[in-house]
Amino acid sequence: MNSESPELDTLIAGYRRFRERGWKLERDRWAELKEGQEPRVMVIACSDSRVDPSQIFDVNPGEIFVVRNVAALVPPFETSPGHHGVSAALEFAVQFLKVREVLVMGHGLCGGCQAALTRNLHGNEPGEGGFVADWIGMLDEARDAVAHEHGTEGRTAERAMEMAGVKVSLANLRTFPCVQSKEGKGELTLRGAYFAISDGVLHLLDEASGEFNPA
Repeated sequence: MNSESPELDTLIAGYRRFRERGWKLERDRWAELKEGQEPRVMVIACSDSRVDPSQIFDVNPGEIFVVRNVAALVPPFETSPGHHGVSAALEFAVQFLKVREVLVMGHGLCGGCQAALTRNLHGNEPGEGGFVADWIGMLDEARDAVAHEHGTEGRTAERAMEMAGVKVSLANLRTFPCVQSKEGKGELTLRGAYFAISDGVLHLLDEASGEFNPA
């Protein structure tokens, strides 16, 4: 391809494989999607390159509506000025696409959760870690509880922080009036999940016990 960019060459090579193995084989499916999308599930996941929801759940195009960000976080409902990307995606999925389930998926070895636990980005300027620090500040209260019980170093503490992050996002989801209404009427189900990169096992949250169990 000689683009002088090995990164772009890799992407274009992947695109060409997709055209041959994916798009052609699923041409009828893609034709249907021209009429619109009707996913039943919204997945909120981390931007980490190792945890692609479409790959983990082995779904076809159009089956899940995905939002990814640092640490798979959902901010609480608020109407202050600003650009509310996650809130806009949630509103679109719940109110317009009318998804039946919203699944928040945290994961092992999450850099965002590790930064929240160690607070190693606190005090950095925007563009130098400050944006990330502000974002993961949503985990501060949960972080204090984790640090009190497990400390701030080691996989036990990190794993506890990663799982606590899922619970924070679920709690924040329930601050949205549209979520409250639809969950109350049985039209929407919220779920928490955790994907362990080390062994590839997906765990589902039992909200009654607060425990994550292998799927």
